[in-house]
Amino acid sequence: MNRITSLLGIQYPIVQGGMVWCSGWRLASAVSNAGGLGLIGAGSMHPEILREHIRKCRVATKFPFGVNIPLMYPQIEEIMNIVVEEGVKIIFTSAGNPKTWTGWLKERGITVVHIVSSSRFAVKCEEAGVDAVVAEGFEAGGHNGREETTTFCLIPAVREATTLPLIAAGGIATGEGILAAMVLGAEGVQIGTRFALTDESSASPLFKEYCLGLGEGDTKLLLKKLAPTRLVKNSFREAVEKAEDSGASMEELRTLLGRGRAKKGIFEGDLEEGELEIGQVSSIISRQQPVAEVMKELVEACQRAAKKDYL
Repeated sequence: MNRITSLLGIQYPIVQGGMVWCSGWRLASAVSNAGGLGLIGAGSMHPEILREHIRKCRVATKFPFGVNIPLMYPQIEEIMNIVVEEGVKIIFTSAGNPKTWTGWLKERGITVVHIVSSSRFAVKCEEAGVDAVVAEGFEAGGHNGREETTTFCLIPAVREATTLPLIAAGGIATGEGILAAMVLGAEGVQIGTRFALTDESSASPLFKEYCLGLGEGDTKLLLKKLAPTRLVKNSFREAVEKAEDSGASMEELRTLLGRGRAKKGIFEGDLEEGELEIGQVSSIISRQQPVAEVMKELVEACQRAAKKDYL
């Protein structure tokens, strides 16, 4: 038992990332049932779809689960009202100022965790009154910080800068990785990529299969003028690289990205024209597994690693 397991009411300090087009009620409930904290990813859901996923998740698990909400979401007020109406008790916020919603959520009895990419933002989170922070290194898939700080550099810096309970994220997919993050000062971990490639993830089977075959260096952080995103090699990424190399403006990149590009890639399985987001650590994951098996491996590998005599 540590501050993260106590705060979230879970058995193991392992949180599943609330990833767009991957993190529906099936994935969230499976992680919660296996002793971690499952998160529904609101970023790719219309408000009423989110309500449906919350209700289905509640039926599928008796354990705590939460919702990840990007604060740049266009219908943010509606989303926030839905999570309150549906009795969600844990909210992870990202991509925005934590001061905007933290007080409002906490007044309604909700535990708030905010995702940051720097120790400076972690301090702002503490000032805003959040209950814990996720410090995410730039190895992560999806939207990233502009600082490009690796997880191993970020965790000790955030630990020194704040007294808040600290969850590490970015490049963690093994039990050994969990232990390494804990040694550096984290009290829990958030894992995205490994859970995105499980049986219960709502991502397209084609996307999962493609990512399971990736090698070292097959992902790259791009779209830095918009929201830095780690992309997999395909025709769309080549177009982005070409545009960025020629000095494309923010507006030109936004036009290239268009609407629904991540849905096309991750959810619908268009491996050439879709936006394929995944973490660097995908290169060491080679097979699709059910969540329960992944959780068992993570916990057992971390416990084994902790018993080793390293010096």
